[in-house]
Amino acid sequence: MSESLGVGERGSYYDRSGALRDMVQNHLLQLVCPVAMEPPTYVDRETVRDEKLKVLQALRPMTPEIVDRDTVAGQYAAGLCDGAATSSYAEEVGHESSTETFVAIKTEVQNWRWAGVPFYLRTGKRMSERLSEIVVVFKEPPHPMFPHSEGATEPNRLHIRVQPDEGMRLHMTAKEPGPGGIRLRPVSLDLSYATAFGQRSPDAYERLLMDVVRGNTTLFMRRDEVEAARTWVAPILDRWSQPTHRPRRYPAGTHGPFAASTLLERDGRSRQETE
Repeated sequence: MSESLGVGERGSYYDRSGALRDMVQNHLLQLVCPVAMEPPTYVDRETVRDEKLKVLQALRPMTPEIVDRDTVAGQYAAGLCDGAATSSYAEEVGHESSTETFVAIKTEVQNWRWAGVPFYLRTGKRMSERLSEIVVVFKEPPHPMFPHSEGATEPNRLHIRVQPDEGMRLHMTAKEPGPGGIRLRPVSLDLSYATAFGQRSPDAYERLLMDVVRGNTTLFMRRDEVEAARTWVAPILDRWSQPTHRPRRYPAGTHGPFAASTLLERDGRSRQETE
């Protein structure tokens, strides 16, 4: 999740919470849950939240060593957003601060289905664009079926766009039609909700307010979910509160601190995989 906006009038609140509590604990973990959870026996407000809770409880515990290795905190400096010069976070809140406006985390859901599969979480303010998206990168086949084909193959990727422009895109490798050997090239299959269904999708808060009116609590966090998310985040907060820890600066309008890319690169991945 990323946005080009700064903290604005929320500065006093944001300076006490930071991106980890404001976005990771309350939002990103809620996106991890529907990706990793098992299908409920039937769709109901409690059965869905039961399965989400199992995911939160299976997240790999964040020890101090894991926090140092697999997390990055950042804070935006002055830069350019949408072609306009912007102030740094410290200038916006009026004082020097160690509050993070960017978080990148590598974690794992330690259960039989997902053990060994990395989950990369990233959120930040004053980024290059406003975007909420889930990207699922599929494993490459264990052995090439067409060893003499032309063209590079890439792992298939499913992009689930939450906002803006809700929809899904599947990036895959296809064979070019025609004779003369096997030529492979990456192609995309697109589903835009606005185009496919011909109507405006309600925004996030509009949808939640309608659920409140209807008494549907499925998408709301239950108390035990809140406690599980807070328990998982707490060791990160404790480690980051140490005097030696300072968030890394990144220019506004960029993709965040350079150190965040190393969470992907050391696993042989790149940020381009998720674009």
